[in-house]
Amino acid sequence: MVGAVDVGGTKIAVGIVNPEGKVLFRSESTTGADGPYEAALGRTVEMLKKGIVELGAKLQGIGIGSTGPVNPFTGEIGNVSFFPAWRGHNPVKDLEKMFGVSAAMENDADAAALGEAGWGSGKNKSRLIYVTVGTGIGVGIVLDGHIYRGVDHAHPEIGHHVLDASGPLCVCGFRGCWESLAAGPAMASWMEGIAPSEYPHRAELTARRICELARDGDAWAQRSVDREAYYLGLGLANLVTIFVPDAIVLGGSVMKSAPLFMEGIRRVIAGSCRFVPFNKTELALASLGEDSNLIGAARVWYHRFGSAGGDRVA
Repeated sequence: MVGAVDVGGTKIAVGIVNPEGKVLFRSESTTGADGPYEAALGRTVEMLKKGIVELGAKLQGIGIGSTGPVNPFTGEIGNVSFFPAWRGHNPVKDLEKMFGVSAAMENDADAAALGEAGWGSGKNKSRLIYVTVGTGIGVGIVLDGHIYRGVDHAHPEIGHHVLDASGPLCVCGFRGCWESLAAGPAMASWMEGIAPSEYPHRAELTARRICELARDGDAWAQRSVDREAYYLGLGLANLVTIFVPDAIVLGGSVMKSAPLFMEGIRRVIAGSCRFVPFNKTELALASLGEDSNLIGAARVWYHRFGSAGGDRVA
């Protein structure tokens, strides 16, 4: 049994996962991002202990997936915009000390990529890219069984590569980065800008609602969906051209409406990736369901300390 901790901007989820990737216990609490790190750590410990007692489990280790940036080898939290006061704290060392087992942490996109590579749609794929599209766009890359890392073990922020330099301003400092054009809030923002003032659904615009309206035949929502497919396709086409992966696995809240986007995405890729065998790259949907973040967090531990060893996907 492996403890799993998923740290997000609004909630912390905790689970206990078996060697087949099944979540046997799940609990969550608010992150309390404005509060002290110690309080969040305390809630995490309480939830893990509750799971251990309920299952009568003995933990082999603890895996952590966290919104980044985080240092995967020191275990320290970096300059995370959601909880800046936590910078420099080390949940890996703290949980190791409290539970007497090894622990490991990765950026949440890398954790999700490991989960899909080990137990999901990317199983047995040597070159896998996981893309999550929701409030933001996160990307994790697994090449020949290893997470791709940048200098100083940094997680590449591929969600912030620029697609349109005249596009909307993003918090990253660029204009027209992938996230500012294709994340969920970008769909709503664009729709608010083009829909007429008398549009009856203006007050309820979210990516999810726009997709619902598009399925019901709303013309303005369909325009937003077409634009979303185009910009998702451009970003994915860049990944295909640069990495030529075996598979790209798509997850996140926006991709719950994937049937609305997939035809447009494939059309853009086919028109943009003519110098590489783009048709050999499989586009798959994430298969681990609502517990994918916890399963990915558990996979972080297996990736670092499991039987395969060597920081490699089993």
